[in-house]
Amino acid sequence: MKDSVKAAVERILDSYLEMNNHRKTPERYAILRAVYNTNGHFTLDELGEKLMKEYKFPVSRATLYNTLNLFMELRLVIRHRFQGTTKYEACYDNNSHCHQMCTVCGKVTEVRSPEITAAIDQLHLKRFRKDGFTLYIYGICSTCQARITRKKNTKKTI
Repeated sequence: MKDSVKAAVERILDSYLEMNNHRKTPERYAILRAVYNTNGHFTLDELGEKLMKEYKFPVSRATLYNTLNLFMELRLVIRHRFQGTTKYEACYDNNSHCHQMCTVCGKVTEVRSPEITAAIDQLHLKRFRKDGFTLYIYGICSTCQARITRKKNTKKTI
């Protein structure tokens, strides 16, 4: 995590906790650091394992869930629902991007598209302030496509 991003997200959390008279617990800050030290998407279980293994900081599933909900409210984390799986992602410095999702194996890959970003930035919406966007592109990855093609070719030769 970049120091500037780390400082910014911790300031946001500090301000919220102080303004709402909530405790500044070590669990919240450990979870925040783990989230922002994770590249890409993660599940609740993966985050819990990371906290246990890398940080030696065990946290209950309920604490993880409640803390991630708080982070979503603060727009520090975004939740994705990928084909029956819930994954999370740090979003403070990465609000707008696309995901390509394989409908066969479920693999999710981030795609950068300056053209789509520019088009959405130019989009004028009435009575609505844009904060960011996420676009999901569904299809079949090259690995699955090759596997499907091999199966078809095998059936033809039999």
